Amino acid sequence: MAESRTTEDRGTGSQRRGRRIMMTPEEIDAFLAGRRTCRVATVSPDGRPHVGALWFVWDGTSLWLYSIVRSRRAADLRRDPRIAVLVDAGEEYGELRGVELAGTAVPVGESPRTGEPCAELRAPEQLFARKNFGLDAMPHDGRHTWLRLTPDTIVSWDFRKLTDAH
Repeated sequence: MAESRTTEDRGTGSQRRGRRIMMTPEEIDAFLAGRRTCRVATVSPDGRPHVGALWFVWDGTSLWLYSIVRSRRAADLRRDPRIAVLVDAGEEYGELRGVELAGTAVPVGESPRTGEPCAELRAPEQLFARKNFGLDAMPHDGRHTWLRLTPDTIVSWDFRKLTDAH
């Protein structure tokens, strides 16, 4: 797997090893735009990690997560906002690719989300509704909350690049 880098050096190739398999910023954007499900890791009160699957949307800068307010994930993040998210694909070794994003989850808008006007949520809700529901407008059920992860670090890998080099 390629090493960690900050979002500031996303495109500079600052990874010491794994340069051959790391994704370019454009590849990261396309990969995240094309995937639906991520795995979200939070820290439980006893210090153990908790990992669960969740739908997301990427806007090119931030990962937007739509989580159930009464979930263990949401409770963990209210107590400790540190988060790591993995989006990956591939079955065979030479097909494996993915992006890991880490940082702090920030709640956005009212919680639970009922659809009150929120300028910051306009774009992510439209992206999410189209990507996951095939709708132009976000349906609200009063049970979810929005979390924004603007990553401090992004790690990427695409093992398909190894087979392309031979």
